[in-house]
Amino acid sequence: QVQVVESGGGLVQVGGSLTLSCAASGRTSIFSHMGWFRQAPGKEREFVAAIGWTSDNTDYADSVKGRFIISRDNAKNTVSLQMNSLKAEDTAVYYCAARHKILARYVYWGQGTQVTVSS
Repeated sequence: QVQVVESGGGLVQVGGSLTLSCAASGRTSIFSHMGWFRQAPGKEREFVAAIGWTSDNTDYADSVKGRFIISRDNAKNTVSLQMNSLKAEDTAVYYCAARHKILARYVYWGQGTQVTVSS
């Protein structure tokens, strides 16, 4: 059984920084990537960033390039999202997800963590 659990959300001021963490457990060998997504009130969930589970390939949404950094620690089965220069429009529930290497889609999702950027 695979579990993905986020932590680290909270309230931060515009221009500030926050780091989210995602801990995976279970059969992580079936992962191809770990990703972060977010959903703001009244909007659809959108892709934020992703990193290969066994490679260092990364991908970012244009809206966060140069501000967010995704990283992975396979020894701890964790993925982090360092968010810098935060903007009010970054306010959302952030979700961590694991992409299944055979199904080729994000299958395992965390419960989400709220990030609120205040001005």
